[in-house]
Amino acid sequence: MQAHAIVIDTQGGPEVMQWKAVDVGQPGPGEVRIRHEAVGLNYIDVYQRNGTYPMPLPGRLGMEGAGVIEAVGEGVADLQVGDRVAYASQPPGAYSSHRVMPARCVLRLPDGIDFDTAAAMMLKGLTVQYLLRRTLPQGGLQAGEFVLFHAAAGGVGLIACQWARALGLRLIATAGSDERCQTAIAHGAEFAINYRSQPDFAARVREITGGRGVRVVYDSVGADTWEGSLNSLAPFGLMVSFGNASGVVPPIQVSQLAAKGSLYLTRPTIFTHLATRESTLEMGRELFDVVSRGQVRLHIDRRYALADAATAHRDLEARRITGSVVLKP
Repeated sequence: MQAHAIVIDTQGGPEVMQWKAVDVGQPGPGEVRIRHEAVGLNYIDVYQRNGTYPMPLPGRLGMEGAGVIEAVGEGVADLQVGDRVAYASQPPGAYSSHRVMPARCVLRLPDGIDFDTAAAMMLKGLTVQYLLRRTLPQGGLQAGEFVLFHAAAGGVGLIACQWARALGLRLIATAGSDERCQTAIAHGAEFAINYRSQPDFAARVREITGGRGVRVVYDSVGADTWEGSLNSLAPFGLMVSFGNASGVVPPIQVSQLAAKGSLYLTRPTIFTHLATRESTLEMGRELFDVVSRGQVRLHIDRRYALADAATAHRDLEARRITGSVVLKP
């Protein structure tokens, strides 16, 4: 069958994205074909488009979507034609009206979660799940403990603010304006630091924590926040670097970790956590549960036509977006 998709022949600026007619075949063994009703926008899409993350060319973009199963391949036992589903997964290709993909990555949606909410939450929500529930300092996190979360007014950050509050954690947010700081607090952050007016955010973190520092830093900003993040940690704290929005973190001296308090460092990716069907189902159940209970509410800031994804990318890179974005096929 014929569908439409965003295709890139070279990596570069938003202008390299082309809306083209493409052929979509039948699903093979272990695959399903999905008709998208909504597609999510994430910073990894920018990294893949601009060359920060190399990818085969010509290529497709998009890591999360929601829609209806139109066809099921051999050996798929727990999904069927007509199911409302959503996913966050490799390989890229969600920027399309239809696609074929591995069934192990696809989750059936609860009745109370609509397509736009699902598309806005899958990659971001599952990211928060593996961060707050799986990527933890020694001994785990207990209610009442401090964590620092950068870019807290973005799509991932606003989910993290709410989920941390549900877990009883005291989340310190950073954001790039007073308005965005207030948005983070409204979503569950206990404190928020405007890193533009207070670039030495580590000093403020120390002040908030009575000089101790935080147990863990969750940092998707990268180069701009790296040093301050290390300086915000308590001894034996965990530095979680999970993105590079401001640029790639430069090479480090491992001895820094000793000098700053025997710190731990990890660079996780969601796709390791989603490598098996069992793990995907477990993570999805937790995400669907906190959303269904109202503990996490998705803030969809803007909707764009999928064919106009280049405009959405420009707005995301200019930090004009608070919360999540949905692309409509």
